[in-house]
Amino acid sequence: MASAELLLLSHAMSHETQPSHANHNTAGDTTLVSFRKSIDNIDAAIIHMLAERFRITQAVGEYKAKVTLPPADPAREKRQIERLRKLSEEADLDPEFSEKFLRFIIEEVIRHHEKAREG
Repeated sequence: MASAELLLLSHAMSHETQPSHANHNTAGDTTLVSFRKSIDNIDAAIIHMLAERFRITQAVGEYKAKVTLPPADPAREKRQIERLRKLSEEADLDPEFSEKFLRFIIEEVIRHHEKAREG
């Protein structure tokens, strides 16, 4: 995934609407600042992990093109979604959200694999 795509994904995932109390000065609120610093660190880790994941899936796409395997593997995708839904439930994360997120990633990976196949 290109840097611009990661940036767009990051922006889309972190987009927040301004609350009605947006004029409230939160700079001195050390608790909120601490929470936000933690969120920023987690967001950075997510981006780096996604970048690494896409580096690996790019290599998979190139390999699939080389050995003439199809870009998509619906059986694996189904297993992955089931596995991550279960992990989400165990982590007390909404499995619907996790599935949407994973499907977005899978669609992007398949698109990259199709490009690799086309040359």
